[in-house]
Amino acid sequence: MARSLVLRALLLLPIAFLAVFLLVPLGLMVAVSFWQRAGLFIRPAFVLSAYATFLDSVRFAILERSLLVSLEATVLSLLVAYPIAYFLAFKAPPRTTRVVLLLFTVPFLVNYIIRTFAWTYLLGRHGPVNALLAAAGIIDHPLDWLLYSDLAVLIGLVTSYMPFMIFPIWLSLAGIERPLIHASWLLGAPPGRTFLKVTLPLSLPGVFAAAIFGFVGSFGESAVPVIMGGVGYQLMGNTITSTMDVLNYPLAAAMSTVVVLAMAMLLFSWYIAFDMRSFLGKILDWRA
Repeated sequence: MARSLVLRALLLLPIAFLAVFLLVPLGLMVAVSFWQRAGLFIRPAFVLSAYATFLDSVRFAILERSLLVSLEATVLSLLVAYPIAYFLAFKAPPRTTRVVLLLFTVPFLVNYIIRTFAWTYLLGRHGPVNALLAAAGIIDHPLDWLLYSDLAVLIGLVTSYMPFMIFPIWLSLAGIERPLIHASWLLGAPPGRTFLKVTLPLSLPGVFAAAIFGFVGSFGESAVPVIMGGVGYQLMGNTITSTMDVLNYPLAAAMSTVVVLAMAMLLFSWYIAFDMRSFLGKILDWRA
């Protein structure tokens, strides 16, 4: 009896933490989105003026742009992350895999804003990239569109969130039962067909989880658009920030609520589409 009470108490601790520090702030955000702005202050109400302003203004176009940019960044990140994760799961020795995964965590020891500013130097008119292209005779004058452009924002988003995406894909690939792949080979399937019919479908839970990590991060990013895209470049993250700077909290809360709902839909779709056990596999069993 005492053991059961202790276990329930331990279970209630993370639930209480989640409720206090996540659900309560989210609830307050949703409530404020229905409040009314009165000069420099806001007052409790139940009006849809903030949502109407959001849908009828240029901010809705920014939402569409943010969705497109986030989707592009997620697809590019997957195209880079999947081959790396595949190599680590199937080709690299376990010790090499541990070292490489550790190296992917090293950049996160540096503030991501500093990492983003480093890209402005690399892609600038007098940066190493332009200098290398000029030295190779590819260009005659510096390329201005390398920085403060859609390309620069994509580079910033991909390099910021692609390392996060490698881990869930690797987890999913490393958990695939090797006899399933061997059976495909014994039945005469070539490597390409084995990958498309066996490996890729079994790794989809990790791919989808990685896509969520990349899309959520890119969709809510506020620093990269300003630093890499310039002051006039707007995505949802820095749009919400600028709205709060002018003390329009109901509008900022309404936009944040829309973003959270989009993220919740992605998470719910992953929950109903994949079994958690198929994602984790046997990852706890390090291969010798």
